Amino acid sequence: MKDHPPNNSDEISGNREAEIDPLREVVPSVNTPGKRRGKAEVASEENRPSLREELHDRKIEQLRQMFDRHKGSRQLILLQDFPDPDALSSAWTYKLIAEKYDIQCEILYAGTLSHQENITLVKLTGLPLQRWTLETAKTKDLSAYKGCVFIDNQGTTCNLTEFILGAGIPIAAVIDHHSLQGEMNAEFMDVRPEIHATATIFTEYLQAGMLAFDSNISQHVKCATALMHGLRSDTNALRQAQEEEFLAAAYLSRFYDSQLLNAVLQSSRSKWVMDAIERSLKHRIVQNNFSIAGIGYLRYDDRDSIPQAADFLMTEENVHTAVVYAIVHDKDEEIEVVIGSLRTNKLTLDPDEFIKEAFGQDAQGRFFGGGRSQAGGFEIPVGFLSGGNEDSDYARMKWEVFDAQIKQKLLHLVSPKDNPIYDH
Repeated sequence: MKDHPPNNSDEISGNREAEIDPLREVVPSVNTPGKRRGKAEVASEENRPSLREELHDRKIEQLRQMFDRHKGSRQLILLQDFPDPDALSSAWTYKLIAEKYDIQCEILYAGTLSHQENITLVKLTGLPLQRWTLETAKTKDLSAYKGCVFIDNQGTTCNLTEFILGAGIPIAAVIDHHSLQGEMNAEFMDVRPEIHATATIFTEYLQAGMLAFDSNISQHVKCATALMHGLRSDTNALRQAQEEEFLAAAYLSRFYDSQLLNAVLQSSRSKWVMDAIERSLKHRIVQNNFSIAGIGYLRYDDRDSIPQAADFLMTEENVHTAVVYAIVHDKDEEIEVVIGSLRTNKLTLDPDEFIKEAFGQDAQGRFFGGGRSQAGGFEIPVGFLSGGNEDSDYARMKWEVFDAQIKQKLLHLVSPKDNPIYDH
């Protein structure tokens, strides 16, 4: 789920799942042994559009056709419950593109903005974001919406998914860079786990002419700044960026406001984040270069302190992977959920594969978590054992049970007896 799912929310490929590259199957390598090719033949191949370019052009055309079919309608853009800069900026870009086709969009999330940078980003840019809880959604006239869109998630990290789809609203588009979470009946699908940020995908849409950014239009400058922040956040300040991200950043450099971006990045950590970091340091165990910390109970509004604590544990010497988790209490829904975040710089560790293997699936076959390049998250409902925390002895006993179970599942993979997959 984000830590995006844990989406996605939030969250959230060098460490992506191994995939079959269609180019490898179709396009012969220049260095393939065998018959030597003449200069004219090589030059001809260089001038021929690559399969990747053809696939890209086809996606752009499919996206245009989807927008054409929805002209004059209204859509809901659904983000993970705890949206990150990648999701926020990408959703805003989609909304601006849709407006060219006379499509009005509402950008929705069901959780909370608790990360200080996300709060600052929304406040300083005026990013048009709405919070709909499940109760709020039930008061809305959903018949006005002819499609819903999942951006930077695939519905598994959005609390509104089941209700919105249950209301008969079809899925107009799914645009994401996380590994495929399951089949989705969508008009338009662009799911690319090999890309490090959804903001990269949307910048490619801009470069293809879906919307012409203008540095004299304040809204475009602010959206470009948000996209640049999304790129930075999902590539560890571009340190894990690949060619696509650098090309996207180069394009955005013409439009974004560096002073505005600095103001977002210099947001102060809250007291709750500092407390979470302190607890993670106090309770961490380090084994085989993994740092694992359970930090007890957290308020729902402070959920974003979990990934920030994981980021901090990654700064310790000889640690390549950090996992931090807590029991998060949602007073509005009267439920408790174990929420965790994973961060890694180990190139051979795939967060999506690791989390799915560690925690498995629920009774409906949905995974409790997943990941992307160098990051992942999970959400496990406490269920029947939720609540009762006014009794301190019971609360302590409940935490000890969940803490022990999470550690047991993680250490089973961290210290495998005879599992050659994880070579630590």
